[in-house]
Parts: sequence; C-alpha cells; structure tokens
Amino acid sequence: MVKKSGTTSVLNTQEVDDLLVLCEEVMRATPEGANRFIEPAPGVLSRAKAKQHSMVFGRRGSGKSSLLRKTAADLTVDRRPIAFVDLETFKGHTYPDVLISVLIKTLGEFERWLNSAAINPATKTSFWRKLFGTTPNRPPFNKVKTAELKEVLKNIIRDLEAQLRTPETSNKQVRTTVANETTASVQTAVNATAPGVTASATGNISGKINAGTEEQTTYVSHKVEYLHQNILRFQHFFKELSDLSDGSSFLILDDLYHIRRADQAKVIDYFHRVAKGNGMWVKIGTIKHRSQWYEHSDPPIGMKLGDDAKEINLDISLEKFETLKTFLRQVLENLVVEKSPLAIKDLVNPTAIDRIIIASGGVTRDFVGIFSGSIAVARNRGSDHHRGPKIGLEDVNLAAGEYDSNKREEFKLDSAEDRVVLEKAFDALVTFCTETSKSNVFLVSQKLTGSVRESIDQLIDLRMIHPVKSRVTLKKGAAGELYEAYMLDLSQYTAARKVHDFHMVDLSSSDKDEAIRKSSLIYAGN
Repeated sequence: MVKKSGTTSVLNTQEVDDLLVLCEEVMRATPEGANRFIEPAPGVLSRAKAKQHSMVFGRRGSGKSSLLRKTAADLTVDRRPIAFVDLETFKGHTYPDVLISVLIKTLGEFERWLNSAAINPATKTSFWRKLFGTTPNRPPFNKVKTAELKEVLKNIIRDLEAQLRTPETSNKQVRTTVANETTASVQTAVNATAPGVTASATGNISGKINAGTEEQTTYVSHKVEYLHQNILRFQHFFKELSDLSDGSSFLILDDLYHIRRADQAKVIDYFHRVAKGNGMWVKIGTIKHRSQWYEHSDPPIGMKLGDDAKEINLDISLEKFETLKTFLRQVLENLVVEKSPLAIKDLVNPTAIDRIIIASGGVTRDFVGIFSGSIAVARNRGSDHHRGPKIGLEDVNLAAGEYDSNKREEFKLDSAEDRVVLEKAFDALVTFCTETSKSNVFLVSQKLTGSVRESIDQLIDLRMIHPVKSRVTLKKGAAGELYEAYMLDLSQYTAARKVHDFHMVDLSSSDKDEAIRKSSLIYAGN
C-alpha cells in the first residue's frame, strides 16, 4: 500500500472540489463574472468604456461578455444609463420583428436602470456592494424628472409591443363620403301682354342636387415604415435621457452573431441612427467572421470600422505565447486562491500548464474547461500512478480529447447554415495534417483567397484551428513568398501522435519558428 502524503492527495481534497465548481461557474457568462474580470491587455477596459461606438471581436469564450459586463458594471457605478442586451435571446427572429424585439428589450433595460441605479442612494449598500463591490460618487438623479421620463418610456414600450403583435403587413380600408353637386337649370319664358305693350323675358331657374358617393381606399402598412416614422421619437428619448443624466448613455449588444447575418447590419444601422448626436454609444460584441456589421450599399447600412466604430480585438494568438501565458496563469491563480489556500504548483506540473494553454488555443474559457477536465482525468487514474500526483501532459491530452465534444456542439450551433461546408473543410484539414503532412501545424499562403481562405477564417473563430504565426518564410522555396501558420486543435491529433512519423511542433519551445518553415506543411485546400 502506497502511503499518501498531503501533496500526493491534494487533487482529492474538498478545496479542489470547490475549485471545480467555481470553474463551472466562470465558464458561464453572468453579471457576477464582472468581478473576476482580468484585462487581457492594458487599456482594453478603458477603450470599451470610451465615448465611442465599439465592435468587440473575439472567439466564443475569449472574454467578450466578461469585458462588456465589466464595462456595464463600471458605468453603472458611475450612474451612466446602461442597457445590456444578450442577442442570443432573439436567435431565429426575422427582420423587422427582430429589431422591434431588440428595441423593446433595450428600452426595458433602460427602464430597469432608471428604477434602480438612477435613483438608489449610495447608502443602499445592499444594491451597490452586492452587485458591484463599490458605491457611486455621483448623486442620484432627480426623482421627479426621472419619473416623468419613465412615463415617456413606458408609452414607447407599449406602442412597440403593440406593433410587434401585429402582422408584418396589414390591409387597411378608408371609406370617404364625397358630396357631388349637380346643377339643374330650366329655361323659362314669360310673355306679358297689356294694352299697347308687349313684353317678353327669358331666364334660368337653377338648383343644386347633392348626391353622396363612397370611395374605398386600400393600402398596406409596413412595420418597417413604423420604425422609420418613429426614429425621431426614439432620438428624442435618448436626448432627454442624456440631459437627465448629464452625460452619455450606453447600449451593449452582446453576441450579435446569434441573429441572422442578413439582418445584423440593419439592426446596427437603426441603433446607429438613433444614437447619432443624442449622447448614446453602442458597444457590440461578436465573432468577427460570423458577422456582417456593414453593407456597402446606397445608402450604406450599418457601422463602418474606423469611421463609425473602433475595433477591440480580444484574441491573443499562440504567436504571443509568453503574453498569453502570463494572462492565463493570472486567470487560473485568481480562481485557485478564491476557493482555497492552494497554489498552481500544487496541482499542475509546469510543462502541463503550457500544454493546457496550447490545447485551449488561447481561449480563456477553453483553458479553464481543459484545466478542470485534466483534474478529473488525474483523479481517475489515481495519485499512485506513474505519472505522479499532479496534472501531467497525458492528463491534458486526454482532457483535451474529451473537451472536443463541447466544441463540436458549439460548432454546430454557431456555424448555422454554413455547417456542412465548414465540416467538410475541417475534415479536409484534419486529413492533411494527420495523413499527409503528419504535423499539427500547417501553412497557408498570405495570397490565398476564395472559399478555402473563408473557411479557414471561420474555423479560427469556431476554435477548431488556431493562429500560430502571422509571417512565415520557407527554408527552401520561392523567394519572398509569405505564409501564415496555424495549429490544428489538439483534440484532433492526440491519437495521431502514435502514428508513425507524426511530428508535434511544441509551440512553447524556442525553436518552434524554425520547425514550421517547411514546404511540406503548405495547405492549399481542395
């Protein structure tokens, strides 16, 4: 019988049980998660809170929602009017109902804000400290003016809800009675005869005859027309809200990619028009290559990056491995110390930490999920196993393989109508890496365009492949030809490592750049 020391049995302690529960909690985006937010790079939070429209890009699980919820929390404490709208709620809705629904939700969130953060005194710590961990410095709003604005808001919401319930088009009949005037005239002649005098006269006797006729007009009323006709009404509300708060208001639309791509630019465009010049700033979180935020049309629709909105990209690629390692270790350390007096070194071997980072592709939620799964794998094999009492490389490999089912499920949800095409593209990549090049890293030309390029971009956002290096030259090949390097997700080749001659490039090693400069790794697609 093997005697277990405190270190040997650390993975089986109650503290680790609590840590696993916490890992499950942080993998779901919630308002409380704002308290655990860690900036992936300096200045990101300040840019998100700035008085400008912003597009926040990142893969699913990269921290978009956490950043936006932290933004909402900080702005709320500053008593800035804020509405946080999760667009996944409206998945499957079609235009214009999707826009009306989002408007209703948006205005409902502003109403909720006016009922709480706008008027709650700083002394109401049960509200402020519980949700935000601090209290505001600005005084509450004028209650009378706030109540007046809430009445205006209620009427707007009521009208929108009535509009949502009506059919998209409706035939309306208008009946008008028209009075027609007809003039009837009769010519008369009068002859008068008197001794010595003969007189004759003629004249018209006329009269008006009124006849009522009914005209019936049928026309079609469109919801889109309603939205156009009421845009000034919405603009006026936000101008009044800005005056009441003595500053800007903020609308956060999270997970834009959940609504139909054909409708995304239209929804953004409407809020952009409502916000313009009225003290409201729109922050949008989405997956870049699953979104359409601007359409080059006449007139243009949506918001144009650079001109109308600033880009905030949360993805840290494996190319910046040391930066990524510092950030993800900080995420893990905060989780570990929150629930126990343990340290990371008590749970994971140093090389295994690097492997978890690589397996996650740099995505925060995947990093936490694979770490959690690695604990379960290590527990199941027992602490007296030859791999030792801590999480090791093999534990991470197995956990990454098991985590693949989560990614596959989200792949199906997020790829929507492109799923079949993207699955085929991904299968072709897996075959190339495991059977042709026999390497976990592949190269594509920077000049690559068309469907293969589009598929690669989307597979990156869907977390099935991961950027490794943005500029690669070959050891032997055409002079000046530039390539980009990508890694196939670890879950796809843990078994392939046993295949003869399969080479796994270690992205944490110092010689990784030289290891990928091979023409045999070039992938051109079908």
